[in-house]
Formats: sequence, C-alpha cells, structure tokens
Amino acid sequence: MATGRTHRPATRSRGIPEATVARLPLYLRALTALSERSVPTVSSEELAAAAGVNSAKLRKDFSYLGSYGTRGVGYDVEYLVYQISRELGLTQDWPVVIVGIGNLGAALANYGGFASRGFRVAALIDADPAMAGKPVAGIPVQHTDELEKIIKDNGVSIGVIATPAGAAQQVCDRLVAAGVTSILNFAPTVLSVPDGVDVRKVDLSIELQILAFHEQRKAGEETAAGDGARPAATPRDDSADQGPDGDVPAVMPA
Repeated sequence: MATGRTHRPATRSRGIPEATVARLPLYLRALTALSERSVPTVSSEELAAAAGVNSAKLRKDFSYLGSYGTRGVGYDVEYLVYQISRELGLTQDWPVVIVGIGNLGAALANYGGFASRGFRVAALIDADPAMAGKPVAGIPVQHTDELEKIIKDNGVSIGVIATPAGAAQQVCDRLVAAGVTSILNFAPTVLSVPDGVDVRKVDLSIELQILAFHEQRKAGEETAAGDGARPAATPRDDSADQGPDGDVPAVMPA
C-alpha cells in the first residue's frame, strides 16, 4: 500500500537490493504466523506461497542473508525470524513519534502491532491546544511547541506525519531539523527532504484509484467477451517481479 521510495536504505551498503528489502517484511509476517503455530521448519515453496512470491525469488532473497536452507528439510522458522528481524533492525526498540492526532493519527496510535514489531510510540503530537494532555491509546497528546524537545529527550529517529497536507512540509522540516532521519508520511502531499532522510508515503486514495482502474478494465473485458469480441491483450503485471509497490517495502504490516 505504501508508495514513494526510500532515498538511501541502510542495507544498500551490504549489497542487499532494494527489491529484496521490499520483500523481507512479507517473509517475516509469514514466518511469524508459522512460529505462532509452533511450525519448526518450512519449505521455500510453502513460505513463498504464504508471502505471495515465487520460490526461486525467495531462495535468491535469502541467499543475500546467507540462508540457504537444508535440502529435504527446508528453512528453520525461528532462525529465519531472527535473521530477518536483525537485518531489518527490529531486534532493538525504535521510538516513534506521531504528529497529527486526528482520526487517522489516533487510529495509528491505537494500532497494536507496533510493539510486537520493534517499535514504541514515544509521543503523540498535535498543533491543537485543546488536544494537549488528552490521552489517546493511553498516551497524553503533547503540543507541537514541544516537538524538538520530545525528539531529543526520546532519541527519536523515526517520525510519522498524519497531518493535513498543508501542514505536512513544515512538520517534516521541523522533524528533520530535530534529528529525525526516517519519515512515514500519511499526508496527501509529496515531501521534500535532504539527502540521507528516508521517506515512505502511504496514500489510500491512490491505491483505491489503482483498484478502480483494474475494475474498469475487467468490466470492459467482460463486456467485450459477452459481445463475442476478442478481449484486448492484458498488459503483463510486472509487480510480481518487484516489491509490493515496485521496489520498496510496504511499511504497515497487516
């Protein structure tokens, strides 16, 4: 669902392609589900199917991690969970601030999957003075006047922007100036950031528009087939050879 691209992934220096990084969270999600069911090992075919990729691509991706599995046995689930978590930086606690506590920001604050995936919501920040002190998901909202101090005190390097579009760039600039180097942007606008700052953009309306395009195309093909006409050739879907959105990973696991 996420769109946009990261500017300089940390794993680039280790020779792991961006498209592989894109799929690591998908493998981790599938492996975590297997681990919760106490499944000890999994074949590349089974794991690839669960992650929605082909098995040859999965084996290639895991070769970058130094994992090749055991012939006739498969991959050790717990070890792969550890390997991928370590590669993604999830073996440590990442403090995150969410700026903009409207309906979307509040929903993100209440999302229960952060803690289990290596992230801790360190602070909720909003520009509305009336919101200051109000608890959301058990965390008191703080005013944007405190943004820089909050980031410094909590050692925050990841910020989430859930503000209206008009305020997003200013918030982004303040986050970056305060030391934040990774931003997840839910505001419907493109942010300008300096080199060394990674941005991931999530735009639900764009995703729905893409789905609308596919629905319209399918309806046209059905109409053509019903009229006895030969359906137009369907373009090849190259997304199967890329990450969930091209070459970068989806940020919010289901």
